[in-house]
Amino acid sequence: MRRHEFEPGKIVVGLIFLGGCAMYLAMAAGLWHFPAYALLPAMGMGFIAAGLVSSLAFGIRRRGRGRDPEER
Repeated sequence: MRRHEFEPGKIVVGLIFLGGCAMYLAMAAGLWHFPAYALLPAMGMGFIAAGLVSSLAFGIRRRGRGRDPEER
């Protein structure tokens, strides 16, 4: 089976969605109260962070390709 590349941006997006779900579950259970519209800017900032992580990982991966072709 062929291995896939590690993509940390997808991990960040998944954690953002899990955090948003946890916030809504806490609000539904009555443990935490916040305005529902507050999640949208937080999700937007999380997507920006995921994009930055993805571009950083791409830059690191691209920079490391030309060094030693025998490692792959």
